[in-house]
Amino acid sequence: MQQYFWRHIATDAGADGIDVESEKPTYSWLSEHGYRPFVAALRRHHDVTFGEFWSEHIAPGADADAYDWSTSDKRTVDALEHFLDRRASRYNLSESSVDTLRYRLNTYLRAFQHANDHARLLDAVARDAETPAYEAADEVFAAIDHLNEATDKRDTTIKRVADIVEAFYSHLVSRQVAATNPAAGLDDEFKWDTTTDGDTPALTTEHVQALTDAANSPDEQLLVVALAAWGLRANEVASLHASQLDRETDDVPRIEFDDRKNGPGSVSILYGLDVLDDRLAALSDRSAWNGYLFPSKQESAEHVSRQTVWRRFHDLTDRAGLPERIDGERPSPQLCRRFWYDRYSETLQDIITGLEDIAAEQGSSDPQVVLKNYLSDDRARKLRRESMREKLADAFGTSRAKSDSRCT
Repeated sequence: MQQYFWRHIATDAGADGIDVESEKPTYSWLSEHGYRPFVAALRRHHDVTFGEFWSEHIAPGADADAYDWSTSDKRTVDALEHFLDRRASRYNLSESSVDTLRYRLNTYLRAFQHANDHARLLDAVARDAETPAYEAADEVFAAIDHLNEATDKRDTTIKRVADIVEAFYSHLVSRQVAATNPAAGLDDEFKWDTTTDGDTPALTTEHVQALTDAANSPDEQLLVVALAAWGLRANEVASLHASQLDRETDDVPRIEFDDRKNGPGSVSILYGLDVLDDRLAALSDRSAWNGYLFPSKQESAEHVSRQTVWRRFHDLTDRAGLPERIDGERPSPQLCRRFWYDRYSETLQDIITGLEDIAAEQGSSDPQVVLKNYLSDDRARKLRRESMREKLADAFGTSRAKSDSRCT
């Protein structure tokens, strides 16, 4: 019932501007959207009202209990959730970061079950256990061996799993729950090669193409463009206002921010003006538009929340057929932002590579010398923008998100 709620009801509610973590959908809303059978099933099969279900399983703090851990051992689940709770509070982790750690620990649990025919992580390490320490280590190493040999996961991914597993057991030792950390020394034992595996996960051009094809309304198209073509954060997309758009500049259209993560700043709109114009046209037809590009339908809020952006994005990834996990992470707005950074990094490298012949003519082995000393700032900026637009065009296609002819 929880999985159904998040996949269907929460998605529809988000489309109506309802943040289900802070606002319970009303019975009339549920009825209007065809969810009366869901409410009836709660009463008939689980003897709870929808309000009770929402308070106990949907409201903040209930999500962890709903997670489908790959073990039925309550002591193991309690230890894992306690570790994640402490990790989240002491490291000030976001919900998405905790979800990623939970996924990696569950990956380890499945491997542990396969290698050892059980998934009771505390049995061999508890302070009152009679199991020798080397046997506890053998179980851990067997699980990691399974990940290395029986899966297609990259070294970088397996090492991330191993790192959080080692931290989990270390947490148990510090709490005096475990007598030993059986995961100590995994790095020395396995010698994972993480030098050529790439860096943090990001969406690929093919992923963005699929999202663009799946977006079937101006607001969904703008959502993809704002995240992947402009590189905005989810909270910046949620609160984007028409007054932030500067299209009168002689340079390129820009989005101005009075307060970003690192202070005031602006973002160049190198791509997607057609999509932006379509969205503005749709909003301008409304009788009482407040200027926000993603206005909320709730009277208590002017624009949608960050969580709503995430939920709408997840609904879009489902329709686009994106993988459930990309290198261990669920597709998210963060991976769109990383896509933008990856394309920009490639742009800089392409420019430097193209200057190699010029550098050779000048008797220099370093093309960056040409970039810094012989190209004007305006020319270097133009090269970067032209290259970046080409890369974004590959992902979005000229029919969906054209660049403005003034962006030169």
